[in-house]
Amino acid sequence: MRREYESKGSDGTEVNSVVVHPLVLLSILDHHTRRQDGAGRVIGTLLGRRDGDKVEVTNCFAVPHAERDEEVAIGKDFNRQMLALHLRANRNETVVGWYATAFPGDGEQASSNCLANTSSLIHEFYTGECEDSVMDSPVHLVVDTSLVNDTLALKGYISSTVTLDGEPLSNMFHEVRLLLKSSESERIVVNEMIRSIGGETAEEKKEEPVNSLQVSLEKLLEMLETASEYVGKVVDGKLEADDTIGNQIADTLSSVPRIRPEAFDKMFSDSMQDLLMVSYLSNITKTQLTISEKLNEVLDQEA
Repeated sequence: MRREYESKGSDGTEVNSVVVHPLVLLSILDHHTRRQDGAGRVIGTLLGRRDGDKVEVTNCFAVPHAERDEEVAIGKDFNRQMLALHLRANRNETVVGWYATAFPGDGEQASSNCLANTSSLIHEFYTGECEDSVMDSPVHLVVDTSLVNDTLALKGYISSTVTLDGEPLSNMFHEVRLLLKSSESERIVVNEMIRSIGGETAEEKKEEPVNSLQVSLEKLLEMLETASEYVGKVVDGKLEADDTIGNQIADTLSSVPRIRPEAFDKMFSDSMQDLLMVSYLSNITKTQLTISEKLNEVLDQEA
């Protein structure tokens, strides 16, 4: 039986829904696929914001950890450094919780592996990480990668303290409503990913990926040349004017903001530098995770 829980925040409102963006889910799945052979679950930090009774998860990053029986070790320094880098890129985001994949299992067993004995210990760590944010209690997002019934199950939890005679005894996880949401730009990107994957041929998969920005600019240039050629022929009297097409061109031109060429060049260069920096940081993160996984593997073998 499903239990719903609503947690009161510091402003007195109740958290009754958690919204997750596609980028978060893709990052978690990428972390899961790159885990060590034979490893259990993976964990990471959730970033986002709280708006009244809703928590919106917009980003995340992986955090190295090791679990053995009822003991757990978390890369606290790594988490602190990654958080500082993320806040430099987006100051509007803050720590809202943590994610984990379910422990491996078969069939219905996988759904019962969403929470482990060490989950409360990790949750306690993230409770401390949320002290300086708008969250009074972190959100715990669980992604079940067992693909039971060919579906990717997502569950969200919030913890409450169980007390006995006024003394805290333990923590209890309660499931909250979870929603998937994508912005217009995210929806376009996800649809393009699905379309490109479904339409790839065997030869195309062997080819080196084409720069998406270059492809977009080439398409834009091609459309501008087509529109310019049409307008030129109408002005020269070679084609009869079509009011519908003319209105569409006028509406398109009016929707484009007027920017000086030098200002546009600066904006484009800044955006390109940001893109390269994100790519650079992503590669550094992957390298650090690989090193951490190797170190944990060596330490486990020595132990």
